[in-house]
Amino acid sequence: MRYVRTSSLKRLFSFGRHSFDGELPKACNLNDEENNTSGDVACPTAQTPRRPTWKCFSFQEIFQATNGFRSENMVGRGGYAEVYRGILDDGQAIAVKMLTKATDDERKEKEFLTEIGTLGHVCHSNVTSLLGCCIENGLYLIFQFSSKGSVASVLHDDKSPTMDWEIRYKIAVGTAKGLFYLHKTCPRRIIHRDIKASNILLSEEYEPQISDFGLAKWLPSQWTHHSIVPIEGTFGHLAPEYFMHGVVDEKTDVFAFGVFCLELISGKKPVDNSHQSLHSWAKPLLSRGVIEEVVDPRLEGTFDSTQLYKLAFAASLCIRASSIWRPTMSEILEIILGGEVDKEKWKMPEEEEEEQEEFWGFEDLECECDSSFSTSPHDTFSTRSS
Repeated sequence: MRYVRTSSLKRLFSFGRHSFDGELPKACNLNDEENNTSGDVACPTAQTPRRPTWKCFSFQEIFQATNGFRSENMVGRGGYAEVYRGILDDGQAIAVKMLTKATDDERKEKEFLTEIGTLGHVCHSNVTSLLGCCIENGLYLIFQFSSKGSVASVLHDDKSPTMDWEIRYKIAVGTAKGLFYLHKTCPRRIIHRDIKASNILLSEEYEPQISDFGLAKWLPSQWTHHSIVPIEGTFGHLAPEYFMHGVVDEKTDVFAFGVFCLELISGKKPVDNSHQSLHSWAKPLLSRGVIEEVVDPRLEGTFDSTQLYKLAFAASLCIRASSIWRPTMSEILEIILGGEVDKEKWKMPEEEEEEQEEFWGFEDLECECDSSFSTSPHDTFSTRSS
């Protein structure tokens, strides 16, 4: 496909302030989810209805806010963007995501359009809030500033105090609610495709917010999945059906969420220095029921045993090799927030367990820790058969 050029973007955003006027998502009911059992679980999308709005900022506004994009204001850097902290004239703290000039224009504009097109439909407390964009002298996205940074920066910073269990559990629950919203109650059915600790930002109260929608895909209700190449994402988080066959649906995010939960529980990175993945290390321990051996030793045994058990059990289901046997996000929330866990409901047939063990017996991919990759320039989709 041909991407919209910068001149087209200027025409598109020339009318200033925008808002999404579609129907706001209704309050969810977890009991409506297919294969979900009843449970007194608080609705993850219950909140004061509000319409997402954003505006076109001038380059002068964001240049002044970031003090000329000074290096000391840079708070993050990725493959295609740099993020700067800024303060608007009214005192509001913002994060300016500047798409770098190191890549070709089409790729930059694709990422820009993907993220702004996706976030234009999103309105949830556990998803990053888009304030607007700027298309002068480059391409920029402007967000509310997350004062605590990313989960990765807090969890893995040796100079910071150890993240306590209460915060880790709060982050897991909030992220699950955000994903449930994206998959089920958002006006568009959105697959994030890059759920990881560095893409979960934290507010002052450690409320998690899913960010970075550059790889996101939306699925019409009649489609079962996307079949995608290039395969893009982060090693250690990719679901088997995705990196082997390019299949993307909600269960792609579920797998990555499972890895994220293991990261919160263990304090380990998704891929260690020997290129072993976190999920392949943790799976046999979880299977044997020795959950305490997975727990971050820095917690020194200070955690809620019930919360730990439920979160670890949910993670073990999420990282199953077969997407068919993984739970949906509503079922994950039921496990984490509901009553007693029904393990029998999730027991796989013996032949399925053997196949899973055979799959996880393969050596992990040799790769650079937490690196992203891409293999081919095509993108297709699949629909449900009638």
